[in-house]
Amino acid sequence: MNEPKFDEQTWHKVLAPYKRPSVRAAVAQLLDTGLPFALLWFLMVRSLAVSYALTLALAVPTGFLFIRLFILQHDCGHGSFFPSRTANKVVGSLLGVVTLFPFGYWKRTHAVHHATSGNLDHRELGDVKTYTVREYLGFTPMHRWLYRLYRHPLVLLGFGPAYQFVLKHRFPFDIPWSWKREWASVLWTNAGIAVTFAALAAAVGWQAVLLVHLPVVLIAGAVGVFLFFVQHQFEETYWAPEETWSFYRAGVHGSSFFDLPPALHWLTANIGYHHLHHMSTRVPNYRLRECFDSHPRLQQAPRLTLRTSLRSARLRLWDAQAQRMVPFAAVRRNRAMLSGATLPPA
Repeated sequence: MNEPKFDEQTWHKVLAPYKRPSVRAAVAQLLDTGLPFALLWFLMVRSLAVSYALTLALAVPTGFLFIRLFILQHDCGHGSFFPSRTANKVVGSLLGVVTLFPFGYWKRTHAVHHATSGNLDHRELGDVKTYTVREYLGFTPMHRWLYRLYRHPLVLLGFGPAYQFVLKHRFPFDIPWSWKREWASVLWTNAGIAVTFAALAAAVGWQAVLLVHLPVVLIAGAVGVFLFFVQHQFEETYWAPEETWSFYRAGVHGSSFFDLPPALHWLTANIGYHHLHHMSTRVPNYRLRECFDSHPRLQQAPRLTLRTSLRSARLRLWDAQAQRMVPFAAVRRNRAMLSGATLPPA
C-alpha cells in the first residue's frame, strides 16, 4: 500500500494535535530549570572563596541550565510555551533579563529566520552567514579573508557568542528605528539587566558577579551557537532560490534531528528535534518528543549525533551544483570548473 502524499495540508493535520500548550508543563519547566540555575549560581559565588577552578567547573552545568532557560524564552517568543499570549510575553521578557536577549527584539528577528530558513534570496537576519561557492569566488581577497575569519570556530563559537550576548543585543543597530516595540524591548531589558546587576553587586560584590556570570554566558553562548549551527549547517542541508524554495522542505531537509543522549535533550529543552520545530513553531518543546514518536514521517529527517555533528565544523559554503555544503578545500575544484581549466596533480 502506497503511503499518502504529504503536502502542506497533510502536515498541518499531523502536527495539529501537538500545538496545545500546557500551563502545568510550562510552570514545571520554569521551576525545574530556574531553581537549579539559581542554586548553582549561588554555589558558584560561594566557591570563589575555595577555588576559581571549582567555580569554572560549576559554570558548565550552570551554562547548560542557562541554555535551557533561553529555549524556554524561545518558546515564549513563538507563543507556544503558555496558552496565554500575555503569560508568554511577561515570562519571555523576564527571562530576557537573565539570558541577556531582549524578548521583543529577538522574537521578531527569529521569526525572520523561520520564515526564510534555506532561502538563498533572504539571508538577512537570524542566520549564520552562509555564501555559495560562486559568490565566494567573486569576492575580493579581503572579503574572502573576512568570511574565512567569520566562519572560523574560534570566532563562531568564541568571540561571536560573547559579542552577541554582551554587546550586540545591548545595541542592535542592524534594525531600523521604525521598529519601536523592538527598540523598547531592548531598552527595558537593558534597564532590567542594570537593576539586577546592581542588586547582585550590592549583595556579593561586582567582581563576584562578573567572575560567576561571565563564564556561564560564554559557555552557554558557545554551546548554544554550536547547537544552532549544526542543526542547519550539515552537509546535505537545504538551500534554494525564492522561486523554488519550500517552507516544509526547509523544515524537513534543511533542519536536522540532533539525536542527543536523554540528559542533553533535557538540558537543551528538546531543541534537537529541530526539524519539527521548523515545521511548526507552535509545538511546545515539552511536546516535541511526543510529536516525533507519533508518525514515521516525522522521524525522516537528516540525523546527527554528537560524533557526526563535529564534521559540520569544516563546512563553509553552499555548492549549488552539488546541492550540499562543502569546505573551503572544494573552492579550488570549483574555481577550475568555472574557468574551464584543468587541475594540476595534487
